[in-house]
Amino acid sequence: MNKIINPDKKNWQELLKRPTQSVSDIEQTVNTIFEEVKHGGDAVVQQYTEQFDKAKLSSLLVTEDEILKASKSVSEELKQAIALAKANIETFHAAQKTSRVEVETMPGVQCWQEKRPIQKVGLYIPGGTAPLFSTILMLAVPARIAGCQEIVLCTPPNKDGEVNPTILYAASLCGVTQVFKVGGIQAIAAMTFGTESIPQVYKIFGPGNQYVTVAKQLATKHNVAIDMPAGPSELLVVADDMAKPAFVASDLLSQAEHGTDSQVILVSTSENLINAVENQIESQLKVLPRKEIAEKSIANSKLILVEDDETAIDLINEYGPEHFIVCVANENFYLDKIQNAGSVFIGNYTPESAGDYASGTNHTLPTNGYAKQYSGVNLDSFMKSMTFQKISESGMKKIGNAIELMAEAEGLQAHKNAVTLRLNYLEQN
Repeated sequence: MNKIINPDKKNWQELLKRPTQSVSDIEQTVNTIFEEVKHGGDAVVQQYTEQFDKAKLSSLLVTEDEILKASKSVSEELKQAIALAKANIETFHAAQKTSRVEVETMPGVQCWQEKRPIQKVGLYIPGGTAPLFSTILMLAVPARIAGCQEIVLCTPPNKDGEVNPTILYAASLCGVTQVFKVGGIQAIAAMTFGTESIPQVYKIFGPGNQYVTVAKQLATKHNVAIDMPAGPSELLVVADDMAKPAFVASDLLSQAEHGTDSQVILVSTSENLINAVENQIESQLKVLPRKEIAEKSIANSKLILVEDDETAIDLINEYGPEHFIVCVANENFYLDKIQNAGSVFIGNYTPESAGDYASGTNHTLPTNGYAKQYSGVNLDSFMKSMTFQKISESGMKKIGNAIELMAEAEGLQAHKNAVTLRLNYLEQN
């Protein structure tokens, strides 16, 4: 890891850059595939699946027989672990339900807000080097609680045209309505436009590589919403001498193994802690099965020594990490001052892995600094707020003149007339 000592604030922007390609590097490829999928449907999706995933498919849809077979191959121990995680995720997200908000803004003017589920949602689940079946729990469980009618899942197949069995088991367990063997840009394009097999959806959820992230952003130009721009995973840890170096190193490596374009950062006021963590990383890295991936990620990552807590929190808010671990003596200072983070983990015994899998919070979070303006996925992500109003005769008499004056001041005579006609009618009857 790159060690930086007391960086000058004017250099923070350069120091905190993510190791990602710019959108312009990727956009042309995404645009091309989108256009081809829009006009060519399933045939184009199958063509790109063969090109990128080396799988030649006669059908994109996963059958009931495939799901049943996959479920039987998942061990009982893993099924129990998934059940525990699912229960905690259900508990946390069900608690986010809110009741109707109703108020009489003035006598005779009744306004209220109610939430309705998004009818059709698409879930993107990465496969590749790490089949993220846990993300199905994070997305399908709140979608079901919200009441979404169609929950479509796309995930890339292996070269034999098969989907990871645990992905299929989790999808079935969580109420996904259809699963398709398609990944990457072509999956996002298919859910954006719809094909002969794959339904068009209203909102797309789920993480992915840089190409998937740009594809999701492009989908928003075609009347499809997205959860957030969620790209390569990242973690920032702030720690001092009360932290256990082995724990800190294990957390940094847990994110580094996600992909070669992941990034992890340690910020500390203690040089001793930084040195100890650096030694632990070298030691723990040697025995990781995904050592080669983690090594490349670690090369993009940083150990940053700062003078004091105030400097540390300013730097952290500037970075806006997806995951933020606080392991310091004065933890309340950081919890009070943090403004930009997707999800926060507190203390020596709260690894980021807990949020990834089973504590109950959602692990679909904003990356690449988007924590400055986006929330992580939650129950409301699968719902829309609708407002209602009902005005009585007496209410119209009270509010009408103000509407007339405002409409006239904006030069919108028809708006004024809609009120004037009603007021005249009430005066005459």
